[in-house]
Amino acid sequence: MYTTILPLGTSPRQVFTLDMEIDGEPFHALVELRYLWAPDCWVLSISDNASGELLVNRIPLICSLGQPNDLLRPFRHLREGRGLGSLLVIRAADEPATPDPAENTLSSFTILWGDTL
Repeated sequence: MYTTILPLGTSPRQVFTLDMEIDGEPFHALVELRYLWAPDCWVLSISDNASGELLVNRIPLICSLGQPNDLLRPFRHLREGRGLGSLLVIRAADEPATPDPAENTLSSFTILWGDTL
């Protein structure tokens, strides 16, 4: 099973590219993480870097507590049925200040993206 850890920084807008394999298929992703001040949450957008097509737009990062919470499960119909794999937000610290990533707590979490669970 292929899994990558998303590189997280401290900027309220982070954009990076990833060359990865999802379920054995190559995928060139453009990833944007953005902090939204009013709801105090981080959101994720994913585009196909090769075609420029926006695939996922601003889904909130919600932590997996106890059971896996695959944030990309609703998008399995994309890419001609190949989907986007699975994405999990996991606590990196024992007790972060908030249950989900907030303004200054993104570094207390790990975001894993890889093959479909």
